[in-house]
Amino acid sequence: MREDVATSASRVQRRHRDEFEQSGFTVLESVIDAEDLAMLRAECATSVARMDRHLDKLGTDVLGITHRGKRYFISRRYRDSERLPGFIFGDLMREITTAFLGSEVFLFNEQWVVKGAAGADGTDPGMKFAWHQDSGYVNFRDPGNVHRPYLTCWCTLDEVNADNGTISVLPHERAGSRNHVFPHRKEQGTNDLIGYEGDDPGVVIEAPAGSVAVFSSTSLHRSSPNTTQSQRRVYLTQYSAEPIHATDGTSWGDAVPFVSDGEFVYDAAGDRRAD
Repeated sequence: MREDVATSASRVQRRHRDEFEQSGFTVLESVIDAEDLAMLRAECATSVARMDRHLDKLGTDVLGITHRGKRYFISRRYRDSERLPGFIFGDLMREITTAFLGSEVFLFNEQWVVKGAAGADGTDPGMKFAWHQDSGYVNFRDPGNVHRPYLTCWCTLDEVNADNGTISVLPHERAGSRNHVFPHRKEQGTNDLIGYEGDDPGVVIEAPAGSVAVFSSTSLHRSSPNTTQSQRRVYLTQYSAEPIHATDGTSWGDAVPFVSDGEFVYDAAGDRRAD
């Protein structure tokens, strides 16, 4: 973490930086303004509806780790939106990412993570998600991959708590996960990757809507089932301090320049979908 990058008045305080340095995560409460929060909720609804249509077309209810109505992971579609780049590459994300990554920042990935609501009688809850490291997904698909830990910004569109499927995070000092990626195995049925099967329950993240849980890609975390009658919606953006490459030298994920030498460099006109 760089000490020479200014964090202006505020949203990222010394205690947040210290928590992240020691434990691998911290929570910035209520930092997303009402206008952006409303935009993110609308964009989320559009993306989930589009995914349901895609599942209809494929004739399935399961696609990777997405399970229709129970949980959704919808990745790398921000270029379909006129509004999302303004948030991903906006002032808030610039402040957060430079505070924890330093003066060089690239967008690596972004995705919607939505837990479906439980049935009216509390049955059939939105699905849990197993203990894993985000870097574990990279290394499972590309064994031998070596990369600097990247930054996950878990943006809450709803209040998150133990009832509606929030995350729990294992602090680095308890998990031994600082700059270390554990082996992961694939769970049959859910397609989850599992990187921890111990007894430590971790730290439950409870926060208001509009908060950002910030954690390292080597932080072990999981999410509980959603037992409420409302969706639990999160927008997840991930940033790296340098482009991340696969072992064959090709790009892994995105590597969209955001900040260089502390200066904003995102080129909206040049950032167009290639597929």
